[in-house]
Amino acid sequence: MVNVPKTKKTYCKSKECRKHTLHKVTQYKKGKDSLAAQGKRRYDRKQSGYGGQTKPVFHKKAKTTKKIVLRLQCQGCKHVSQHPIKVGASILRSVETRKGREHLCSRSLEFLSCLAIPLCWIMLFHLTFVMYFMEKTPKCYKLPMIFHRCYVF
Repeated sequence: MVNVPKTKKTYCKSKECRKHTLHKVTQYKKGKDSLAAQGKRRYDRKQSGYGGQTKPVFHKKAKTTKKIVLRLQCQGCKHVSQHPIKVGASILRSVETRKGREHLCSRSLEFLSCLAIPLCWIMLFHLTFVMYFMEKTPKCYKLPMIFHRCYVF
């Protein structure tokens, strides 16, 4: 498992930029093989008809993982460069950068905070209602720490 940021500030080699810019980071994936390639046309011609398998099928695979190749796309000029990670890994996990104060669990926290605000208001209303009947003013009652964050939207 490799953690990689979704955006990375790095040097852009294109003629338009030639400076450090923000790049969008994605994982390179191999495209579909073309049927029009010369080797594929030759292989299909040789395989057609009777006679079975004509070329050797490779079985002695040694490597268990491939090197991950990062595809860096410049957000300024859309130039794409590729950057292989030296260590072979099976899974690439994209992580939002810490500079933007976004983490892996940021979406779940936003969801919880949306639920927490109405709950806080209900509890606050309940507390003031109880204090009214106890003949105490809300100013002298110290609120728990959870209510202090409810006022920030």
